[in-house]
Amino acid sequence: VQLVESGGGLVQPGGSLRLACAASGFTFSSYAMTWYRQAPGKEREPVATISVTGSSTNYADSVKGRFTISRDNTKNTAYLQMNSLKPEDTAVYYCGTLGYWGQGTQVTVSS
Repeated sequence: VQLVESGGGLVQPGGSLRLACAASGFTFSSYAMTWYRQAPGKEREPVATISVTGSSTNYADSVKGRFTISRDNTKNTAYLQMNSLKPEDTAVYYCGTLGYWGQGTQVTVSS
């Protein structure tokens, strides 16, 4: 299993970023995918989950209405569109499934 996140960076409050998670080594279309994040000094927490077909999604209360998870099973890729970013969204973001995580991508929200 290999998961490779990309798309992180430095953004001002109120800005947007789109993260991508490229998956390989397993049948991507057969598994739900979850985005997690870990802020400095805090536990890793789930942010959003998407079902195998994309028909069902769940979000942490802290990101509802601002973040959107999606997937493209033809490209073996999951996405996290993040809008209206806040400084408290600053963290390393990971995608995960089957007990595996990628290396993460840093998101920093600061003016």
